[in-house]
Amino acid sequence: MTLAVRYTAARTLDTAPAETRLPGPGEVELAPAYVGICGTDLHIFHGDMDARVSAPAVLGHEMSGRVVRVGVDVEGWSPGDAVTVMPLRWDDTCPACLKGHQHICQHLDFIGIDSPGAMQQRWIVPASTLIRLPGTLPLDRAALVEPTAVAVHDVGRAAVREGEKTVVVGGGPVGILIALVARAQGADVRVVELSAHRRLLAEELGLTAWDPAAVDVPALVGQWTGEAGADVAFEVSGAAGGVDTAVEVLGVRGRLCLVAIHPRPREVNLHRFFWRELTLVGARLYDRCDFEKAVALVADGTIPAERLISKVVPLTEAPSAFEALEGGGDVMKILVDCTTDTHNSDDARGASV
Repeated sequence: MTLAVRYTAARTLDTAPAETRLPGPGEVELAPAYVGICGTDLHIFHGDMDARVSAPAVLGHEMSGRVVRVGVDVEGWSPGDAVTVMPLRWDDTCPACLKGHQHICQHLDFIGIDSPGAMQQRWIVPASTLIRLPGTLPLDRAALVEPTAVAVHDVGRAAVREGEKTVVVGGGPVGILIALVARAQGADVRVVELSAHRRLLAEELGLTAWDPAAVDVPALVGQWTGEAGADVAFEVSGAAGGVDTAVEVLGVRGRLCLVAIHPRPREVNLHRFFWRELTLVGARLYDRCDFEKAVALVADGTIPAERLISKVVPLTEAPSAFEALEGGGDVMKILVDCTTDTHNSDDARGASV
């Protein structure tokens, strides 16, 4: 019997036997090893996405694992291959797809939200979604490839260039990843984050982090930039105050990249956009090139994935992990180990399969 973590109603998860079948044509069966819990999963857990998610729903899209078996007509993949999944399935016929933007297909199936996800011991996915992992990359670290691909896409959307003054508002997992990817691109980066725990981690990773409750962030940006303002700001906090800060710190013709999900409309200082000729860009998801670059960044240590993993829990303890993440500040990334039902989570850090 294989198990799956399922969302059944707001703030309710269970662990139940998973539906099993053989992979069909063009499909592969995977054994997920580690699955990360992300902000979108928390939105689902809170019941905020019930209009989109059909319960009972298997969650999870940040994953690593191995191929178990392949369906007919699948070439290039064999049992035992280490993989992650780009969890997008598009129709190739909508206006977005026809313009080459398949990753934001107007009828997109985001696997793990719109269809069953990875938080189970066996998982059937299209072979076209597989991304190969280096055999030397531990699978717990590889579970952070998907959020790293988000960061790679965000930095690309903002067109960050070497030497640019860049402010990341929100120092959670994606915010830290954006800061690290931007730094690798040659940017000079500052992180704005309320949580002392997250600021400390940012500093340990060689980033400068500011507490917006204790300092005047726009004034500090002015000192840092010679009153020119930042070239780029990323809004990753999801808070109204974060939007205000991201707009306020930008200099003339600065670029604001909106990363966080804002479930309700926000007031925005449009006069600032007019006065300084600012640019706002949205950033959603990723494409295959973003994923492949993310694999390289995690594999070569540019992204110190192991430092972002706060805890690893067995599949049966996933519901309690969601509750732990609600506290926010003292936790970065929790991984669910799908390979066993129970284990000592402290011993799991750094393990590979």
